[in-house]
Amino acid sequence: MTPNNDPASATDASAPPAPAGFWQAFAFWLKLGFISFGGPAGQIAIMHQELVERRRWISEKRFLHALNYCMLLPGPEAQQLATYIGWLLHRTRGGIVAGGLFVLPSLFILITLSWIYLAFGDMPLVAGLFYGIKPAVTAIVVQATQRIGARALKNRLMWAIAAASFVAIFGLDLPFPLIIATAALAGYIGGRIAPDKFMPGGGHGSAVQSFGRALIDDDTPTPEHARFTWVRLLKVVLVGAVLWLVPMGMLAALYGWDSTLSQMGWFFTKAALLTFGGAYAVLPYVYQGAVENFGWLTPLQMIDGLALGETTPGPLIMVVTFVGFVGGYGSEALRTAFGPDSQFLAGAVAAIVVTWFTFLPSFVLIMAGAPFIETTHNDLKFTAPLSAITAAVVGVILNLALFFAYHVLWPQGFAGRFDWPSALIAVAAAIALLRYKLNVIPVIAGCALLGLAIH
Repeated sequence: MTPNNDPASATDASAPPAPAGFWQAFAFWLKLGFISFGGPAGQIAIMHQELVERRRWISEKRFLHALNYCMLLPGPEAQQLATYIGWLLHRTRGGIVAGGLFVLPSLFILITLSWIYLAFGDMPLVAGLFYGIKPAVTAIVVQATQRIGARALKNRLMWAIAAASFVAIFGLDLPFPLIIATAALAGYIGGRIAPDKFMPGGGHGSAVQSFGRALIDDDTPTPEHARFTWVRLLKVVLVGAVLWLVPMGMLAALYGWDSTLSQMGWFFTKAALLTFGGAYAVLPYVYQGAVENFGWLTPLQMIDGLALGETTPGPLIMVVTFVGFVGGYGSEALRTAFGPDSQFLAGAVAAIVVTWFTFLPSFVLIMAGAPFIETTHNDLKFTAPLSAITAAVVGVILNLALFFAYHVLWPQGFAGRFDWPSALIAVAAAIALLRYKLNVIPVIAGCALLGLAIH
């Protein structure tokens, strides 16, 4: 195997590849941060192709083992998987680099795009593009409902949980955390009473292939730094607590607990711990808080932010960066604190604050829990609550789809006119996504051009 780990030049697939140096891994994680389009499925596929098939840094079984663990955690599983593999290869600094570079390119891109959106959004060109993008996003959320439902709703009990969660959030307006907690409790109890009903459906790892010997192979002993000890767990928890408390304390001391930045930090910490089932699952919670409770942005801005998140690299939950920027940009208090001509600075600081508090829990959960992975893998008492949560998420996302459709198709409310052009664009996008399985980015681009032509 040559030093660049290119399998095309390998002479013996039974021999492990050359060791992966830290800076070699750094270059890969940086590249991944700029090419990680396609949502979690696309991002995981890129990592599998590069890390398992091409470079053989980790075996198929160990890769899927790590992914199944990340699926149990709240937060973006693709970013957590990158953090996990980086940590396994190069200790703590490897995990920080892998997880950080997964997010940083998207952070800077979204700050730039958010500023362009707010500064020039009233221009006919930009307004026309977003006129077509909004119905496309509605179709994308419908596709997410279908995709997650096909995987999660494997029996009548799962359908009942999904239906109950939809009624709870749509009809009763119950808070998202309560719905998730109730589903987890139902899964925990159900896993004991009827375990066959709560087996994970459509999970990862059903078919294990071999692509030759890997640096971290099936039989490779666990590295010393990856072995579980209570002392190491305590250190990680304490460091994580400090990394949360210090910036939160500084924000509260400088601007007050009720300030925009402090409330953003607290709110998105809670959001980070509720993202079971992917970014679409937590979007209703973000909507409830950011739009209805705090008024950081409008419903239509939320849809536009989701479109920007879909078309930039990185995890989809990066839409929270847009939420933070818009909320900071429009905050009178922050403009007073930073200066009357500092709208961009206020938005950028808010975006960074939101991103920090959203992703910090993911790093802590990986560093703290990954050494414990062998004791949780395929344990029904962990997977049954996840199965119930995923089923509940289907109902929650369906509610989100209806929310988006309402604001797109009846922009002035039911008393106003029905927007037929938007409806036709949404139908076209849904057909492209569901019938012809087109990628999200060309669908959004095509709908944007349609919107420009109509608007």
